[in-house]
Amino acid sequence: MKLPALLLVLLIPASLHAAEAGPAPANPPAAAAPPQGSWIAPVQTPYGPVIMQQGMLPPQRDFQMSRVIPPEERKRYLQMAMPMMANMMQLDAREAMNYMVVKYQVKPGVTFDDAVQSLKLRANRLNFKLVGQNLMWKDFRAVLGDDSAPRVEVFSFCDIAIGRELLKTVPEMVVFLPCRIAVMEDAQKNIWLLTLDWDFTWLDAAGQSLGLTPEIRQDIAGIRAKMDEMMRAAANGEL
Repeated sequence: MKLPALLLVLLIPASLHAAEAGPAPANPPAAAAPPQGSWIAPVQTPYGPVIMQQGMLPPQRDFQMSRVIPPEERKRYLQMAMPMMANMMQLDAREAMNYMVVKYQVKPGVTFDDAVQSLKLRANRLNFKLVGQNLMWKDFRAVLGDDSAPRVEVFSFCDIAIGRELLKTVPEMVVFLPCRIAVMEDAQKNIWLLTLDWDFTWLDAAGQSLGLTPEIRQDIAGIRAKMDEMMRAAANGEL
């Protein structure tokens, strides 16, 4: 599984971009003082501000929810984070979303129903439980009266054992569960398999672990591998 790739830019120290930024000034600005009562704060470096966590998290307990972030602090975070992202990643909104997605085009001759059937069969073979199905295109027609919209269906899958262990460590991850794979036609009636690009390997580069044990990280990598195999099987119409 993977957290959205763009979140990475919020965790990369600005010093990693030193080669592009040029030499450091002789007298770098002093670090900015954190706002009163803030958990995060901008720390000024020779190459720009870096968002730093203030203080230690409470001791880890299973299913322990993290603190509620006050609206004012969330606003400060976004005010700091969004300019950083805009400066480091000059992307159109569509392309930014594209970086968050893994997708495979269905090969010629494989129908939409073939792809769906292959997806379900491979999930069953991998012991990945189908827990939900959203036939969005039927609602487009029934609710909106739109008969021209492309066919799109979203399937939800879950490995309940890994899901439980993940939520023990980071309960807020429930918003990303279950894992979803979409089957969708595009404007040219090409058929695609798409999913949120889960990949925890960037945590290694960012020096973060989220408190995940090596076993859980291995299980998460296994989930991503299963989803990738399912999507490839569906794209090829493998039964």
